[in-house]
Amino acid sequence: MGILSGGLPNKNSTHIDAFRQGLRDTGWLEGRDFVIEWRSSEGRTDLLTPLAVELVELKVDVIVTAASTPATVAAKRATSTIPIIMVAVGSALDTGLVANLSRPGGNVTGSTTLGAEVASKRLQFVKDLLPGAARIALLWNPDNPSNARLYADLRQRAQEAHLQLLSVEVRDVKDFDSGFRLLTEQRPDALLLTGDSMHLVHMRRVIEFTAKQRLPAIYNTRESTVAGGFMSYDANQPELYKRAAMYVDKILKGTKPGDLPVEQPTKFDLVINLRTAKALGLTIPPTLLLQADQVIE
Repeated sequence: MGILSGGLPNKNSTHIDAFRQGLRDTGWLEGRDFVIEWRSSEGRTDLLTPLAVELVELKVDVIVTAASTPATVAAKRATSTIPIIMVAVGSALDTGLVANLSRPGGNVTGSTTLGAEVASKRLQFVKDLLPGAARIALLWNPDNPSNARLYADLRQRAQEAHLQLLSVEVRDVKDFDSGFRLLTEQRPDALLLTGDSMHLVHMRRVIEFTAKQRLPAIYNTRESTVAGGFMSYDANQPELYKRAAMYVDKILKGTKPGDLPVEQPTKFDLVINLRTAKALGLTIPPTLLLQADQVIE
């Protein structure tokens, strides 16, 4: 099977560990029953299409796309016959990856994320933490197909919450400097991040910038908070990868991907880094701490 990622080739991450465990739970042993062909673009979207074509030419039995809408788009363009299992991909309907969540048809299925609901929840965290906040910023990549819907949802919910939304567009690694300059000039009260693969590859830069600027930021991944970010809220990724293994099992046993409903996450993780909160001069409300799935002290 092939795994196509838009980020770094983290072959031993907790997500992939969960995927492997899910396969073992259904009786599939790596090395005996299957081998994995890894292809990672390391944040370079332009490499995804040739990498997807490589997997197709290898005649893999299934392609798993790891938390990347651009990777899934590239895989779908490369093949209409090899089953594609997307994991935590944003806006599967809006981007045309599937025609219907309950019966996707075609060769793509898996899990898609709840952009609007998650955006609303992150905004509520900002209001809880900073009741006087007037402006928030979103650092995002407009070239990522899933981000257009996320930005529209967030803009609407920001208006409803009487918050101004500052758009900080980072399409390429060279855009980080101009994005940071805009944030320094405009001084928003808080920053929201997306799960764009290119951004995640360079997330250390964002964490260091927000620490230097004392800018509270809500990240898209637990790993960003563990690495020193302030807070993250997103679907539980290991659970989604374990569910992806169930899709692999069913497809390799003969089920057509188009007959398998696309799932949406039901478990979300709130992670708070108290060391970073202290450095930012923030006091976390007890009610918010009680909601946290993990508190880093």
